[in-house]
Order: sequence, then C-alpha cells, then structure tokens
Amino acid sequence: MPKKSVKIKEQKANLRVVETPKTTAYNDIDLHKWRLYSHIKTGSLWEFASRDKSNGHSYDYHGNYIPQIATQLFERFTKKNDVILDLFFGSGTSGIEALNMQRRCIGVELKQEMVDYVSNKFTKKQLVTDVNIICGDSTTREAKEKVEARLEIMGKKQAQFVVLHPPYDDIIKFSDKKEDLSNCATTEEFYDLFEKVAKNAYNLLEKGRFAALIIGDEYKNSKVVPLGFECMKRMENVGFTTKAIVVKNITGNEKAKGKAANLWRYRALAGGFNIFEHEYIMTFVK
Repeated sequence: MPKKSVKIKEQKANLRVVETPKTTAYNDIDLHKWRLYSHIKTGSLWEFASRDKSNGHSYDYHGNYIPQIATQLFERFTKKNDVILDLFFGSGTSGIEALNMQRRCIGVELKQEMVDYVSNKFTKKQLVTDVNIICGDSTTREAKEKVEARLEIMGKKQAQFVVLHPPYDDIIKFSDKKEDLSNCATTEEFYDLFEKVAKNAYNLLEKGRFAALIIGDEYKNSKVVPLGFECMKRMENVGFTTKAIVVKNITGNEKAKGKAANLWRYRALAGGFNIFEHEYIMTFVK
C-alpha cells in the first residue's frame, strides 16, 4: 500500500479518537457510539425480573414505581445536572436515582409526614443543593409557585424532565386528605384533578423537553377502566404531544401469591376478565 494512503488512514483514525460527541439537546448519549448503549430500552415492551433495592432504593412504601424505570428515563431524556420534577414524589425514587446519576430533583408530596420521612434518606447538604422536597398539592397554583422558587435557587427557569406517577384512581388509598387523588368521589373527578397536575407540569417544563406518566388501569363495576389512556388524553389536552407508550410488566412490584393468586385466577375464569400484569410508561414532549 502506498505511504500516502497509509498516512491518510492514520489521520482519519486520529480524527475519530478526538471526534466531538454527537448528542441531542436532551441527553448525554453519544450517537457516534450508539452501539455502546444496548442497556437503554428503545422498544415498547419493558420487562424487569425484580425491583432494584441497591444504591439507596428500598421497597418501603406501597405503590412506588421501580427504580429501573427512573434509570432508563433519566439516561434517555436528561443530561447531568438537569433538574427532574416529580409531582407525586412519594417515597423519593426519583430523587434517589437523580443523585445516583448526577442529576438534581424537586419533588412535591402531599403528606407532611411523608416529606419528613423521605427527607431522612438524604443528607442535609443534598437537601440544600440537589434535592428539594416540597409539601404541597400538585394541582394548585401555590405548589407551582413553590416549585418555581426552588428552580430559581437551583439556577433554572424550568425543569428539564417531569415524572408523573399518580395514584391509580382509588385502588390504593394513600391518605385521608380530600386533596389526595386516591380519595376522589368519582373517576371523572380523578381525571379532572390529574389534568390540573398535568397543566402545572406543562408550565414548569422547559420547551422541547420530556415528561413521563407511569400508570396502570383498573377494574370497577365489572368493567375495565382505562386510566392510562384517559390520562394520556388529559396530558394532550394541556399541550403535551405523546411520543411513546411502553407496556411494562409488574413482576417484582406488586404480585399476588399463594391463595390470593388462586382466588384472582378463579374470579377471572368465572367473570370473563384478565388479571392485570402490566402498567404503562407514557412519554410526552412539550
């Protein structure tokens, strides 16, 4: 091979080594090296064998979503130092994983006792610089203004990602507070209150960035109530564009065992319905 050709090949190889990463405006994934990201799920079916209980996570609160969902969403839709807003903060899964991945988080939680409990999962320094937990009702203007104040302290005008993991209507009662979405008198009221949260989420999110809704459906009055798709419509009502619908198994999250499983199987055979083994992870863009 001529010396000139060898030299050109060497120059091209050197250029590849110092090549500037090719990333999107919303994550740190280097598209030049896209083959290295096989751990990121891009399909519409997500299956996890069990709940991750490492790196600060635990199953200490009924109804919290599994950490692997946060890991997938945060790597796919956020950059390091971005602020993630969780308007149903619960036991703090979003905040814990945000710190694990060098992101920051603002969480809004309705119950003060839950705020106090979850605050103990973080250091005093982290609660000042990286995780802000607000006790408030995410449907309200007051909660929105509190989030805006925290964003300003964190050097941001708006959040870069939003997580919404609301109660699945009244399947689990999370408190006795009338503002709690799990205490709505009707499913229609649940939808209306969820839409108010979605509106706050839209207004608090940076343009061009993403939001995720984690939700399942329910059975009520002998029929399926498609909570996921109705909430998706409510997200669209406030301005979001739906980007993806993922079906995720609920293995390792909440699973009936023994006699309870047999009872539900009998009821399914007798009643003509199927037992839920999935929930949805819906992504939206502003």
